[in-house]
Amino acid sequence: MSWVQALGWAGSALLVFSILQARVLRFRVLNLLACLILVVFNAVLHIWPMVAMNVVLAAINLWFIRRLLADRTDDQAYTVLEVADDDTYLQHFLEVHAGDIARYFPHLGAATPAGDRTAYLVLRGDETVGAVVIRDAGGGVAQVELDYVTPRFRDFSPGEFVYRRSGLFTERGFRRIVTPPGMVNPYYERLGFTREGDSWTAELV
Repeated sequence: MSWVQALGWAGSALLVFSILQARVLRFRVLNLLACLILVVFNAVLHIWPMVAMNVVLAAINLWFIRRLLADRTDDQAYTVLEVADDDTYLQHFLEVHAGDIARYFPHLGAATPAGDRTAYLVLRGDETVGAVVIRDAGGGVAQVELDYVTPRFRDFSPGEFVYRRSGLFTERGFRRIVTPPGMVNPYYERLGFTREGDSWTAELV
């Protein structure tokens, strides 16, 4: 197999692999790389219509990537909606994603002391992209029991919009946030949280 054939197979394989991605940003990045590889491949073979098509697709991917990265830090991109912890829609959302939630929160099923709970749904437009459930652990501590994001938006950590709006916690008298123990792939360090054992904590001003 020549290097040109290997390049074509690599680009085609990456293109197919990109389509299998559930995460929006990951799909766009991998698809962009595949398009760039196929631009070179088709240019070497002088197949100009395919070169033009892949150039256009690469430009489209770049536009979407730029927009997605801008939304990542835009407080207006997501809406945080407070709901009761027994809200019917919240329970439906948690049931639909129960398998995925168990994967990222292995200790969720453990018994926890009784306490007041507040839940927040994180939305992008009319699509629910995540849910955060907080328990009042007493002493001004907000114990996060769940901080779940759907696979499509996992590259963006939309749950962080809940923590940015500290008023959601301070209005209830919370002075400290403690995240779930043993959470898989936590993102709290870049939010300024401090690691304590299997959890992360943040002090509220």
